[in-house]
Formats: sequence, structure tokens, C-alpha cells
Amino acid sequence: MHITDVRCILTAPDGIGLAVVKVETSEPGLDGIGCATFTQRLLAVRSAVEDYLRPLLIGRDPARIEELWQLGYQNSYWRNGPVLNNALSGVDMALWDIQGKVAGMPVYQLLGGKVREAAAVYRHADGRDPQAVLDDVLRLRDEGYQHIRCQMGGYGGQTSTMRPPVGAQTSQMFDPGAYMNSVPAMFEHVRAHVGLETKLLHDVHERLAPIDAVRLAKAVEPYQLFFLEDPLAPEDQQWLRMLRAQCATPIAFGELFTHPLEWRTLIADGLIDFIRVHISDIGGITPARKLAALAEAFGVRTAFHGPGDVSPVGHAANVQLDVAVPNFGVQEYAGSSAALEDVFPGGPRLQDGYLYPSDAPGLGIDVDERLAATFPLHPNMGQYRGGVVEWTQARLPDGSPARP
Repeated sequence: MHITDVRCILTAPDGIGLAVVKVETSEPGLDGIGCATFTQRLLAVRSAVEDYLRPLLIGRDPARIEELWQLGYQNSYWRNGPVLNNALSGVDMALWDIQGKVAGMPVYQLLGGKVREAAAVYRHADGRDPQAVLDDVLRLRDEGYQHIRCQMGGYGGQTSTMRPPVGAQTSQMFDPGAYMNSVPAMFEHVRAHVGLETKLLHDVHERLAPIDAVRLAKAVEPYQLFFLEDPLAPEDQQWLRMLRAQCATPIAFGELFTHPLEWRTLIADGLIDFIRVHISDIGGITPARKLAALAEAFGVRTAFHGPGDVSPVGHAANVQLDVAVPNFGVQEYAGSSAALEDVFPGGPRLQDGYLYPSDAPGLGIDVDERLAATFPLHPNMGQYRGGVVEWTQARLPDGSPARP
């Protein structure tokens, strides 16, 4: 058996651009799919898959997953970037999918079997003020979720006490000071009504200066968060030592990681509690299972990235890992619409706050290419057709660019 074709499928059933790779083999009807979704640069990923990985892989044995991962990783010479890693992830997940189908086993069996039946997930609560956030938290709790992320006005909030200078660019603006002061008040209100049993989380999304991130982590300590996510940008991770010395707020980190050196020291030195990577951004299942094993050795738990710009195929891969790794923490999950489930049948099953993996061979999920083609990327989806990304143009109150 050998690889006969490698293709990248772009689709947007929910208005969010997704990239899925299909690897076809010489065995009739035997193929695999994997997630390669780097939403903001989809066309670059497609080119990396079809112009570079496809000719490299055609004719090779799909069972040699580790060898093909190493080959794809090193073949470009320059490596460890989100475009190339996502392209490699699409192939890697597809190869695991194929191997599971050949073995007649779900991927979690190939990884050593289940240590839990399902993965606890967290969902996102938001609102314009603390009461609106609480209402959303109560709704999600009533739906069975035990872990709930609380934001107020999205990333960075929407309250500003400052006036921008005349002529300043004001789109996507946020006020770090007003945001930082609002978060403890939000948690004070929510905790007063839900108690300590519900596990609450918050995502800073790297939007604070390092010293302000330390101050915020200390300020929310009384509210016993399950974790505080990405309080710092990857470029500022040296501040984690100061943050760790100042408070016991659990830290989840790594959503933007693409390089092993970004997480190795943080894990080995006990500077984080949860590793938060987007597994297609680090190259797929093959590196993710190694990362999970490294984290286990140092008492760090997994909390893989799982927003709306992870495809259902990526969610399926997340959950196959979640149920197999002993140091699982929690899984982010953005939910699934009827359109997504039609295009990607066979995905994980959500029930009472838990995500259950498919027991079908491989990843257990498929893609309906005919239906996927009816949800094309279009010019109004700027970031999905090589256009201008709007939400990542964050600005500070004086109009200057800020991290998104």
C-alpha cells in the first residue's frame, strides 16, 4: 500500500474557514483526513500541502507515520512555523486515521487505550456586565457543564475610561487598565452566586503588559480559578517566574506555541499548570502525544485549544488524545452546528459537559466533499481568502497597535 494523493479541502459551514487534508491510498476506499486549520492563513497552508507535501509523500508507505512526520518536518529546512506545522498536521492526523482503519481500531486504542470514558469540556460565558456573565454561567451550568470560562465583553473587555487622541484608529480598541480592574469584580459577582463547586476559567489572551498580568493573577487568586489562560504573550514568558512567585493562581499557557523550545523549560521548571497548545499548530497527533508525555513527567496537565477555528476533524483528534493521556486536564470546545455535523459526520458526541470519542476505526469522522463545496470561502470572509484580518487589529486607547 502506498500514498496516491494528498489534497487540502477548504470549507466554511459556519462562516469560519477550515482546512482539512485528505490522504488517499492505493487500497480502494482507504483514505484518512486530518485538520490543518490556520484560519488566518488558509491559502498558505493549502499551498504547503499541495505544492510541497503532496509530491514529497506520493508513493510512500502511509503506515510509517513517525518517519513521514520527520521527513515532512525537515524537508523545508526552515521549520517550526504555523503554516508548515498545520500542513504537516493535516497529513499526520490523516495517517493516524488510516492506520486506525487498517487496524480496525479507534486512534485512542493505538495510543494505548482509554484511561477515561470521555473528556470534560469547558464552554464560554460572556456578557456586557457581571450579571449578564452570571446569567450565561447559570445557563451553561444547567446544561451540564462543570467548567465555564468567564469573559466580559470579549477579550480585553469593552469598557474604556480613556479618550483616544484626535485622528487615532479606534477599531478593535480595548483599554487594558479598565479591563484589568473589571475582571476581579466580575468573578466576585459570579462566585457569590455559584459558589466554589463550579470550575471557572478566564482568558487574558495576552492583552496585558507583563507586570499588569502579574497583578491580575494575584487579584483573582481569592476566586480559585481552575486556570487563568495566557496571561502573557509567548515573547514575555520569562515573567512567569515572577508570576509564579507572587500567587497560586493556576496558569494555562501555550495557545500560540509552534516550537518545542517554547514549552520545554516552562514544563520542566514547573512554571505552568496546563499546556494549552493548538495541536495542528504544533504539527498534529505525533508531536502532541510526545508533548503530553513530557508534561506528565512534570505534573502538567493538558488543555488543548478547541475554539470554532478548529475543524470537527481537529476536535476528533483532540478527544482521541484526551481519553488516552493520563494527565488530561480539560478540553475547550466551541460546540457544533447542524451544518458542521452534516459536512463532517461521525464526530465526537457531546453529553452533559463531556465529549465522547467515536469508537469507529481511525478518528471516526469523515468529510462530505460534495457538501463541503457548497460552503465555499467568499470575498467577504477577508481572513479566509487571503484578505485582511479584522479582529487581530487590536489597538490601545491611544490608537497604537496591540497584541490581539
